[in-house]
Amino acid sequence: MSTVAETSSQLEAQMSALGAAARDGAVALREASPDAKTKALRAAAEAIRANTDAILTANAKDMEGGKARNLSPSMLDRLLLDDKRISAMAKGVDDVSALPDPVGRTLAHWTRPNGLDISRVATPIGVLGIIYESRPNVTADAGALCLKSGNAVILRGGSESAHSSAAIHRALVEGLRAANLPASAIQLVPTTDRAAVGLMLSGLNNTIDMIIPRGGKSLVARVQNEARVPVLAHLEGICHTYVHAKADLAKARALVVNAKMRRTGVCGATETLLIDKSAVPALLGPILDDLAKAGCEIRGDAIVRAAWPNAKLATEEDWRTEYLDAIIAVHAVDGLEDAIHHIAHYGSQHTESIVTEDTNAAERFLTAVDSAIVLHNASTQFADGGEFGMGAEIGIGTGKLHARGPVGVEQLTTFKYVVRGSGHIRP
Repeated sequence: MSTVAETSSQLEAQMSALGAAARDGAVALREASPDAKTKALRAAAEAIRANTDAILTANAKDMEGGKARNLSPSMLDRLLLDDKRISAMAKGVDDVSALPDPVGRTLAHWTRPNGLDISRVATPIGVLGIIYESRPNVTADAGALCLKSGNAVILRGGSESAHSSAAIHRALVEGLRAANLPASAIQLVPTTDRAAVGLMLSGLNNTIDMIIPRGGKSLVARVQNEARVPVLAHLEGICHTYVHAKADLAKARALVVNAKMRRTGVCGATETLLIDKSAVPALLGPILDDLAKAGCEIRGDAIVRAAWPNAKLATEEDWRTEYLDAIIAVHAVDGLEDAIHHIAHYGSQHTESIVTEDTNAAERFLTAVDSAIVLHNASTQFADGGEFGMGAEIGIGTGKLHARGPVGVEQLTTFKYVVRGSGHIRP
C-alpha cells in the first residue's frame, strides 16, 4: 500500500480504475449462486486464521505508527489485533456465510385482475463504498457482508490501520479466488492519500451506488456534507437509559452500569441517564454508587446533585454530548412523557432503553420514542448487528430511509419488480 501522495491525475486514474473494476465485479456477483458466495466466505475465514501471524505482524507496524502519532489509548485499543480478536474476526465471517442468502427473496407477490403476475424481489444495491477509521476488523466485516448481499465493495480504511487492513484484505481475496469469484468484488483503496476519500464521495464516475462511513463524528459529517451519492450512516450515538419509577432496583443497577461502562467507546453506550424524580430517593444513590465504583464521572442536574453531592454540575451541552468515555450525564424527569420529550429534543435517534416493570409504560415508551433501536429492560450496548443475529454489521443507520438500526445483509439489498404476463397489452 502506498503511503506517498500521488499526483492528482495519477490518483484519479487509479481510483477510476477501482470504480470500473468494482462495477464489473458487481455484475458478476449479481448472478453468483448462494453456494459460491458461501464457499468464498468460508475460504476467507480459513485464510484469516491461516494468516494470523502475517496479520499480527502487519498490526504491529500499525500499532508502532499509532504510538508514534500519539493516538489516544481508546484509539490504540480499537486498532489493536491479537489472537483472540483475529479468531473473532474469522468467526464473524463464518457467521455471515451461514446466514440465509438475502438476494432473490420474494418480498411481496400478487396477481392483478387482468392476470399480470407481480413480485417484489430483493436484489443487490450494486457497488458500495465503505470509508472507515481505525478498526481493522471492519475490513473483514464489511467485505463479508457485501459479498453475502451480492454487492461489490471498495474499502477505504484509515491510514493508521493501513497495514492491518491490507493483510486482512489479502485473506478475503483468497476466499474469492477459491470460489472462482472476481477479486474486484472486494477491493481495498491502495493509498492513504486523503484525496482518495473525496474521489469516492464524488461517485467515481457514477460507479459507486452508496457510501457507508463508519467512524467518528468528523468523518461522518464530511461524508454527509460532500457525498454526491446516497449515504447510509449515523452521525452520533447520544443514547439514553431511562429508569422509570417502577423499575426494579437490581435490574436498573446492572443495566445502567453495563450500558455505560461495558465499552464506553461504542456508539451504543449510554451517554445520558434519565430517572423519574419520584424514584430518586430509592433508586438513584445505588445506581450512581455503582457507576462511580466502575470509574465513571457523574454530571447531574440540581436534583441529582442534591441526592448525590459528588456529581459535577451538568450543563446544557452535556445533554447534547456523545462522550465515548467514562462520563455520564444524569437528569431527573417528571415522568414518562418528560423522558420521551427529553429524548426527542436531545437525542440522535440511535438507541434508547427504558427500565421498568410497568408493561404499559414500557409499551408507551417503545411506541413513542422515534429512534432506530428502542429497548425494554435491556442494555443499550445490544445495539449491535451480531447481537441481533445478523452475523456482523457495517454500522447503525439512524436515517428514516432505506435502513435503520444495525445494517446487515438484508439492509444491503434493494428490490425490483418482476412482472410476468402472457401477451398482455395495455388498453
